[in-house]
Amino acid sequence: MPQPAVPLDDELFHRAHAMAATGRVVLGITGAPGAGKSTLAERLVHRFGADAVVVPMDGFHLHDDELARAELTHRKGAPETFDVAGYLSLLRRLRTEGDATVYAPTFDRTRELAVAAGIAVRPGHRLVVTEGNYLLYDAPGWSDLHALLDEVWFVETDESTRLERLVERHAANGKPRDLAQRWATVSDQANAELVAATRERADLVVHLD
Repeated sequence: MPQPAVPLDDELFHRAHAMAATGRVVLGITGAPGAGKSTLAERLVHRFGADAVVVPMDGFHLHDDELARAELTHRKGAPETFDVAGYLSLLRRLRTEGDATVYAPTFDRTRELAVAAGIAVRPGHRLVVTEGNYLLYDAPGWSDLHALLDEVWFVETDESTRLERLVERHAANGKPRDLAQRWATVSDQANAELVAATRERADLVVHLD
């Protein structure tokens, strides 16, 4: 069972810092779309300093051409629209190749495309924060992720705030306002419901305002 929700304060930083005191750790941050996963990850890494790096799961989005071929364009962001095997392979390398630089993909939201080798995880990175929707999802492939993470924190926020953030994000990245609203409340919402069911598996629940 996860611990009770805690605020974003010194406690979280000190928890992460203690985890990484004796060597590299891989910390997972999960939650529904728009909950604030990236915000928490970036704030932790910024405070930790040069020995920390963020590796987002979004770098493993399937390319739009592949989504079109598989008739999954309308489901972009759902579990089946990610290369989970590739993500698992990267996490294993991060755990076993600590003496080498490992390159990870990033995700360009303005183009809605993954970018290969956009992140360098160097030997000196003691805290690797990976964030994504499905780190605790119990389905083939996804269920193997948890064992590769030292802890997984579940991020949540007020539902109206979460939806507002999603609409603004989609609009800022080029979707017309009506499409942004529909995507947030239909496609993203279906994914959010999947993620919500994984909350009880988290090591910690963090509530963001």
